Amino acid sequence: MNIPVLSDLTKQISRDYGVLLDGPGIALRGLFIIDPNGVIKHLSVNDLPVGRSVDETLRLVKAFQFVETHGEVCPANWTPNSPTSFFQRFFLWADALDPLLLLKSPNEIKRTRLLIQINEKTPSEPIQNNQTKQAFLLSLSSVHPDTDKIIPVLFRPPAFMPITLPLVIVSSVQRHARHSFFWQFVFHTYTTAFTLINGNGTPKAEEYSVQQKQLLLGLGAISYSACVGALPLAFVNRFALKSSLMQLVVRKLLPAPLLGLTSAFTVAMVRSPEFENGIEVMDRNGKVIGVSKKAGEKAVMETAMSRAVLFGTTFFLPEVLMYCVQRARFVKNPRALGPVRMFVIMSVLAGMLPVSFSMFPQCGEIKRADLEPEILSSTEETEFFYNRGI
Repeated sequence: MNIPVLSDLTKQISRDYGVLLDGPGIALRGLFIIDPNGVIKHLSVNDLPVGRSVDETLRLVKAFQFVETHGEVCPANWTPNSPTSFFQRFFLWADALDPLLLLKSPNEIKRTRLLIQINEKTPSEPIQNNQTKQAFLLSLSSVHPDTDKIIPVLFRPPAFMPITLPLVIVSSVQRHARHSFFWQFVFHTYTTAFTLINGNGTPKAEEYSVQQKQLLLGLGAISYSACVGALPLAFVNRFALKSSLMQLVVRKLLPAPLLGLTSAFTVAMVRSPEFENGIEVMDRNGKVIGVSKKAGEKAVMETAMSRAVLFGTTFFLPEVLMYCVQRARFVKNPRALGPVRMFVIMSVLAGMLPVSFSMFPQCGEIKRADLEPEILSSTEETEFFYNRGI
């Protein structure tokens, strides 16, 4: 990589930028990245006895080169190997969903955030790659990107599977409408709360409390979804429909699309203030440009779609696999079918969860042509970014 370096023998550059100390003629440690047109793309001053390391300087230069060629946001802990494709995001989430991360204390999480910030601003010594990765994973799995607050333990991404797995298994084996309604109500209550806590944290309204509206909408969506999920069983039991075809449709075919659609519905309802009031959009440097309803609509739609794929597949694929197991007679003892079914559901959910979280980038992108005119009038940027939420 050919990077021209400009020295400051006369100290005039330091003097022009106000970093030359009075008296001894010693300048604070500074780093300037300037494009070929003479425009300063990055400026940082290090008030330290030692300067920025060569490795860290090269990392910053590569990061800005990546932004110029790819047009993507450069996060604080960006490296040339940061996830930019589906498979990279998948493997990142596979690591971030480790339940052992739930055991980290709030103080340890805060130290991790401080470590990332120090690495970004004043890294007098380069942090080892593995240490940086572990810090990033803990931050990704424990801290809300908009509010910078620690997420409650039960609603962090690593807790999603341990809590939803038993609810999915119990919901899939119910034979009575009342029991089905109860367990689906519990299931949708947790997933809706998870969606609310991990959604975009920037919507605001002057006339009412956004949080109160989200709670009311969430309660309505939970009740409606539980009723819809239990309706087929209520219909079959009410009219005593015992035919094999009806049993196949109600118990095997309907649950997957119903759960997928109701899961997407609860996401859209509880996060509706995001497309009604808008969410913050940023330029590639992280500067907030404005509030966009279209960006909020895109964020909610992508999250709802990913949730529908997650639970629709988790209910449908085990039925197909269990049908193949029974037809091939892999399991001789009928009593073993129950544990095998649980194992299949667990395997499918474990595989689909990182797939669902990786379907769309966490830092969503929206083109200039798709934004509102009032935002476009305040900037010449062509690409904008927002937090999609989970």
